Amino acid sequence: MPNTLKRQNNALLVLDSGAIFYGYGFGAENESVGELCFNTSMTGYQEILTDPSYAGQIINFTFPHIGNVGTNPIDMETGKPSVLGLITRNQITEPSNWRNTQSFSEWLKKYKIPGISGIDTRALTRKIRDEGAKTALLSYKKNADFNFETIKNKIAAWPGLKDMDLAKTVTCSATTSGRAVFTDLISSKSYRLV
Repeated sequence: MPNTLKRQNNALLVLDSGAIFYGYGFGAENESVGELCFNTSMTGYQEILTDPSYAGQIINFTFPHIGNVGTNPIDMETGKPSVLGLITRNQITEPSNWRNTQSFSEWLKKYKIPGISGIDTRALTRKIRDEGAKTALLSYKKNADFNFETIKNKIAAWPGLKDMDLAKTVTCSATTSGRAVFTDLISSKSYRLV
C-alpha cells in the first residue's frame, strides 16, 4: 500500500493565450475571470487581498508561505476583498499565529474567492512580466468537471479593466473610522511609543 495519497487536479488557470495550468483548489469552489497580476511581497497577504487597487484582478503570489498565519479583522484594508482569485505555489497550511481568528481557506470561502495551488508562480510571474497583462480564468471545482469551450468564451467576453469604473464597486458608502492596532501597547506603562 502506498504511503502517499495521490490528489486529483481540481482547479485550473486558463490564460487568454490558451495556456492552461492545472493545480489544486482551495477557498471557494468558484470561477472568476479577470486580469492576471503578480505580487512579490513577503508579508501582508490579507492586506493585499483587501486592497481596493486589486479590484478585478487575480493575484499570483510568488512568496511560498501564503495563508500560514490565518486571518483576522484587524488586517483588513477595507470591509471586504476586491480580488477575484489567487494563485500560490504551495498548499495553504493550518494557521499558526496568535492573532488568527479564521483559517485562510475559510476566509476565502466566506468571500467566495477561489484559489489554486501547485503552480510555478515564479515562472508565471516571468510570463506576465515578459508578455504583459493577461486575461485569465481561474476555476476550482471539486469534481474537476471543466468545459473548455465555455471557459474560452468567458475569457473572450471579459471586457478588461480599461473602461471599468472600479471606484464604484470599491468605494465606501459611508465614512468609517479605524481601530488602532496597538491600543493595548499604547495604554501600557511598560511601553513607550516613539
